[in-house]
Amino acid sequence: MIGRLRGIVAYKAPPWLMVDVNGVGYELEAPMSTFYDLPELGREVTLFTHYAQKEDSVSLYGFLREGERRLFRDVQKVSGIGAKIALAVLSGVSVDEFARMLQAGDITALTRIPGIGKKTAERMVLELRDRAANFGGGGAPIAGAAPATDPVSEATVALQQLGYKPTEAARMARDANAEGDDVATVIRKALQAALR
Repeated sequence: MIGRLRGIVAYKAPPWLMVDVNGVGYELEAPMSTFYDLPELGREVTLFTHYAQKEDSVSLYGFLREGERRLFRDVQKVSGIGAKIALAVLSGVSVDEFARMLQAGDITALTRIPGIGKKTAERMVLELRDRAANFGGGGAPIAGAAPATDPVSEATVALQQLGYKPTEAARMARDANAEGDDVATVIRKALQAALR
């Protein structure tokens, strides 16, 4: 199993990134919480990883913080939740905010995360409330993100990958964009607006 990677950021286009480890490029899928704090292309990064093998595919997920990986794994233990929804959780809220939602039983806030309906939110609260205190903080970020060439387009694609419909994702990215924002900022603002 691959538990951690340290290498050079070779490519990033949310939710995908590639880390070059001694000449081998590892493709990973990562939540936006990790993308917000990734270093620039060509810089070194260390990621905690989760390796998943299914009948027809193999996937590798990357996280800057151990708390994010732990939450990603725990959320998938809830029946009916897979990697896509677990990534959406981490992309929509921080580890601490998610733990607060669970402990408060805030079903309404949980249903604002893409892919989570009322029944799924209720199951999450029921099955994860006791573990929420152990999620721990996300930890300190490693470095800042590089500016994007077209933040609205890249943010739209990333929001679609998180489960939003194309027209909704485009509207969210357009509304969140401000002069000088990079793609991570646009996505963060769009997801925060969606949770209000």
